[in-house]
Amino acid sequence: MSNREQRFVFWQKWLTYANLLIIAVGLLVAFAGNSIFFAQHNAFSRQVFFEGEPFSREVLVFKNWLFGIIGGSIVGFHTLMLLISENAFKKKEPWAYRAMWYGITSWFLIDSGVSVYYGALYNVVLINLVALFLIALPLLMTRAEFTQTIPGE
Repeated sequence: MSNREQRFVFWQKWLTYANLLIIAVGLLVAFAGNSIFFAQHNAFSRQVFFEGEPFSREVLVFKNWLFGIIGGSIVGFHTLMLLISENAFKKKEPWAYRAMWYGITSWFLIDSGVSVYYGALYNVVLINLVALFLIALPLLMTRAEFTQTIPGE
């Protein structure tokens, strides 16, 4: 295996394992949103949206429901990214590279934009930038493998 191919395999596997890690985080969001893993995020949410007051029982139930939906969406999105990474991306199919960029970019811009609008910058810093880094870095590092001119594209 050439040095270039070894480099591609490294970054492709990074992409796969990053998506596996984010899937695990999504499961934690869905089923352990009140655990120590999210203590800082929850504390910032109380500060920004509830003037530092504890969540009422009703708000906590509502938050847990929303975290379940959010966690499920994270798991679904990153399962798709994982399958693309292990199949079409691994085969260096250009659509896979573009699809991953479109997916991660659209999520990041919408999620971060809404977070900033509502004053929840902590969500951008604690969650969004970390996920963006984990996914964008291998995409940037493998760009050369997908930028060759392809007939019909």
